[in-house]
Amino acid sequence: MEEGEEWVWVRPPTEADAEWWTGGGGETEDARPLKVQFSEPAKHWTDAAPIGNGRLGAMVWGGVASETLQLNHDTLWTGVPGNYTDPDAPAVLSKVRELVDNGQYAEATSAAFGLSDHPTDVYQPLGNININFGDPDDAYMAYERELDLTTATVNVKYTLGDVEFTREHFSSSPHQVLVTKISANKSGCLSFIVYLDSKLHHHSSANSANQIIMEGSCPGKRIPPKGNESENPSGIKFSAILELQIGGDDGKVQVLNDRKLKVDGSDWAVLLLAASSSFEGPFTKPSDSKKDPTSACLNTLSSVRNMSYSQLLAYHLDDYQNLFHRVTLQLSKVSSDALKEKRSAFLNQITVQNSPAADCGVSGLVKLNSSKVYSSAKLMDGTFKSTAERVKSFKDDEDPLLVELLFHYGRYLLISCSRPGTQIANLQGIWNKDIEPAWDAAPHLNINLQMNYWPSLSCNLSECQEPLFDFLVPLAVNGSKTAKVNYETSGWVAHHVSDIWAKTSPHRGDPVWALWPMGGAWLCTHLWEHYSFTLDKGFLENKAYPLLVGCASFLLDWLIEGHGGYLETNPSTSPEHSFIAPDGKTASVSYSSTMDMAIIKEVFSAVISSAEVLGRSNGDFIKQIKKALSRLPPTKIARDGSIMEWAQDFEDPEVHHRHLSHLFGLFPGHTITIEKTTDLCKAAGNSLYKRGDAGPAWSTTWKMALWARLHNSEHAYKLVRQLINLVDPDHEISFEGGLYSNLFTAHPPFQIDVSLQQLQKCLSRARSMISIYSQLSHEKSGLKVVLRG
Repeated sequence: MEEGEEWVWVRPPTEADAEWWTGGGGETEDARPLKVQFSEPAKHWTDAAPIGNGRLGAMVWGGVASETLQLNHDTLWTGVPGNYTDPDAPAVLSKVRELVDNGQYAEATSAAFGLSDHPTDVYQPLGNININFGDPDDAYMAYERELDLTTATVNVKYTLGDVEFTREHFSSSPHQVLVTKISANKSGCLSFIVYLDSKLHHHSSANSANQIIMEGSCPGKRIPPKGNESENPSGIKFSAILELQIGGDDGKVQVLNDRKLKVDGSDWAVLLLAASSSFEGPFTKPSDSKKDPTSACLNTLSSVRNMSYSQLLAYHLDDYQNLFHRVTLQLSKVSSDALKEKRSAFLNQITVQNSPAADCGVSGLVKLNSSKVYSSAKLMDGTFKSTAERVKSFKDDEDPLLVELLFHYGRYLLISCSRPGTQIANLQGIWNKDIEPAWDAAPHLNINLQMNYWPSLSCNLSECQEPLFDFLVPLAVNGSKTAKVNYETSGWVAHHVSDIWAKTSPHRGDPVWALWPMGGAWLCTHLWEHYSFTLDKGFLENKAYPLLVGCASFLLDWLIEGHGGYLETNPSTSPEHSFIAPDGKTASVSYSSTMDMAIIKEVFSAVISSAEVLGRSNGDFIKQIKKALSRLPPTKIARDGSIMEWAQDFEDPEVHHRHLSHLFGLFPGHTITIEKTTDLCKAAGNSLYKRGDAGPAWSTTWKMALWARLHNSEHAYKLVRQLINLVDPDHEISFEGGLYSNLFTAHPPFQIDVSLQQLQKCLSRARSMISIYSQLSHEKSGLKVVLRG
């Protein structure tokens, strides 16, 4: 990889590239707008546009007769702090180990159910801002809705009669308010009713100060499968306060039914929403919290009451763009003039008239003739399609601008759902509409949470990873109790899933996924990665190294004398995947899975490297780590030439399984490399062929990164094309992976992990000398990555 002073070429530049980027064909900002565009209001939640400031999020539906902003706050979870220990676990562990040693893997799997604990708690939705305009849906024209990634705003525009209405939405991080501006281009034409509601237990009321106050509580215990919504809640309390400002000589506001505000005859209106909760950290019971969320909201609104909309927007843009503009990606060399030529040709075709290219900017495409109105999102030329139409046609046109959009969309979402001081991005980021979301929207530690943060460093957003490291601190506290009581070890441990209370014990259920004590260890690899990118020695010494040492201490004690003189893990699983034991029985528990060993090698190596940086290499603990590292079994190659997933070459009952755990050493790990382990790289490629290309979106993206690490750009790009496939929300169960119209990725249903990091790994972090984007079949394709900061 050739590095310049300001940017990095992912492939060596050609002569034509050099001419282009030195001024031979410059681009204007309008030539490559980073916008997710919609041609109609949302019909499904996955048609709505997401906004967020890391803590307060919303999904904007963009309706005409009514607008809905579905709200989330990152601290709204069921439950209370838990006891993540089981004094009976050591006896069960001893029995499981004995069964594994005897080769009774199915029996060990059955016995391991006794190591499972209670399930995680559940992420909850905050509520909705409902705005009723009373206008018939079928009367509007020139509808446009877009999510502008360069400004982190959602904009809605349409015409009713001779009046143009606009809405602008954003979630401000500097001021912690959700901001909506509604306006009309004719005086006195804006009228609507606004109110708040929630699926949670709540009460709302409006007052003469143009405010609506909604107060409520989350359930104090996990919702059962058939949740009882009438349960008296005793969990985290919350408050959301909406404050209304209007403009115009004749505008009026009145209170309706004690909980709604009615606006009549205004020119414009600004809605400010603040939200807060009583959550005081994972160790404080909601009943003991001293936080008053209503007072917190009132204080927040008081701090912005005298600020204009323009001022709030300016602060928002300064904050957001400081992060977003750190990276530039250009895959195509379509100039502004070329786009105008395309617009001109298309206009001539549909209007049967001559339209000079100079007259064909985006702003000139609203009304083409008296009988039909088009918007920039509705035109059927490649430049003007809605984003959903662009996704549909990608397999035919392989539009590089759409690939650019996906890359930046992932960065936008990470900035919007994970900021310093917020909670970690959970399985859905911060966006969730359901009381019982898929998989509880809980952070899963066996791939999904880690995947959320893969782009944070390579895309120059290290601040966005801070919530992950903050989360590790209480996880280590609870994990030390779990390790001591359940496993009689030192250090700390976490398993495959957690929640806002930093749960560390095994989840209730099948050991195939529940019995996996490597979750905390995998997360710890991010600590060393962060130092490697930032060289922040203070971070390494004060936060990373203590967490790494605690994790490594557990791993040292967890390792036991095993087969062939090696140290081994027993019991051991490969996440969510079973095998056929030699006796023909299906099992999931054995010893020394390939992923266990790969993660332990990464953690031990990170501890050794950290100690070298900090001048602590000569201590007894580091000597123990080095000795243990030398006694870990090597990665093995199976009879069929693939990487062995378990310590023995077991029969695989599901060769196309979604997880690629045995390839951790290739990516995100570093023990399998083209330069040093060619035999293992060949075996890893065989494993990928064996697994196949089908699977949920997150699995597809992991495969992209693995193929990129193997320098196979053609296969990685094949998976890019596979991922860019439009999912129909009404029939999503028939899809494997793909994109919704708002570019959320589908498992299905929606999971945030791939949306956050889609394509980044292949481009920036795989460190391959070739790029998958060289496969883009365009004469004017070009590739430039600029990293600023």
